[in-house]
Amino acid sequence: MKRRRAFIKKVGLALSALTAAPALKGDGYLSSVDPRLRNSVMDVLQYVSIKDVEIIKLRFPQKTPLTWNAIKSSGGGYPSSTFLKITTNEGITGWSGVKGVPSTTIGFAKKIKGLNLLNTEQVWHHMFFHNRKPVAKGQEIHAIGSVDLCVWDIVGKALGLPVHKVLGSFREKIPVYAAGGYYAKGKTNSDLVKEMESYVKEGYRVVKMKVGFLDAKEDAKRVRDVVDALGNDARVMIDANNGYATAYEAIRFGKMVEDLDLYWFEEPVAPDDWRGNAEVRDELNIPIVAGENEYTRWGARDLVENHSCDIINIDTIKGGGLTEMRKIAALCSAFHIEIAPHGYAHMNVHALASIPNAKILETYPAKARDFNPTFEPFPLKDGMIDAPTTIGLGMDPDPTLVKKYRV
Repeated sequence: MKRRRAFIKKVGLALSALTAAPALKGDGYLSSVDPRLRNSVMDVLQYVSIKDVEIIKLRFPQKTPLTWNAIKSSGGGYPSSTFLKITTNEGITGWSGVKGVPSTTIGFAKKIKGLNLLNTEQVWHHMFFHNRKPVAKGQEIHAIGSVDLCVWDIVGKALGLPVHKVLGSFREKIPVYAAGGYYAKGKTNSDLVKEMESYVKEGYRVVKMKVGFLDAKEDAKRVRDVVDALGNDARVMIDANNGYATAYEAIRFGKMVEDLDLYWFEEPVAPDDWRGNAEVRDELNIPIVAGENEYTRWGARDLVENHSCDIINIDTIKGGGLTEMRKIAALCSAFHIEIAPHGYAHMNVHALASIPNAKILETYPAKARDFNPTFEPFPLKDGMIDAPTTIGLGMDPDPTLVKKYRV
């Protein structure tokens, strides 16, 4: 307890010093700060290590399950959120999302006990290369991604900065899109149009809807109805979630909607079918997005080398975390490919704010809180949001929701 109080006191002094410091000049903004305060800042920034690790899962009951595409979600269509919580010996709590096996995630977090979490590259390298099993795909890289993001949350909090500022910010305004348009029992085309129109009223200028569950002609009619209704107010993305069994089927459907100036066609075929994605890309005049189910810089390299997509949407957790996402983005930039990370918006916003070739942020509109109330939606105007000012990632869940929905 004494150690925690001493740390908090130092953090308070450090933040006071940072707040009082003048703009960057000469030798840096700490040069003119009182030496005692400057030393407190440097003490805080020397060493941060893990004390406790915990998995917290929330589940949100629904009257009607959601359907992604022809393959129903493994969770039965009922939304849930799983979090990794790491508490440091210095009293900082870090949070991130979890998409893998909880026990595996905890195992990888324990692998880095004793390491200085401020050394993010060393921490990532230790997790990835100090493991005898292949980790480039599967549950292990999921776990590494979750731990890495939690580490970045801790680093941001230790420094008193949003993570994108720690990474080096590139933009203050971030373009976003509304992810929606899910299938549901009894949902008509008119219902879908009203849903999409509601997102435009919220301030979105790009909206996304699902395809691949119905007959191609029926799905094409759904897309056309939405595009016609929105007119010049917003552009439409379509997302098949790998719903088409072959490139031929995806191309056949794509030709039916090719004239609609769609923003993109996401994951038309199986995630490992790099050649199939390339065939779809060659045949359609619609930007093709792939990579949500790919992993690490080596997975991104395969997509790039096979000309499989125009935009890569590797999931930040599946991809290996922010540390690896930055390497993926650098690789893609050499081939003039943009990235649009999939996953939790409150994590990905820091990638969008700091990576030059990041295109647009996936977000869930206010209505989405009806089925997953974990996070408040970002304030939105004309399809843009401000880069966050909250320190860390901003992933800390509301304690009231944790108490109510924890399973």
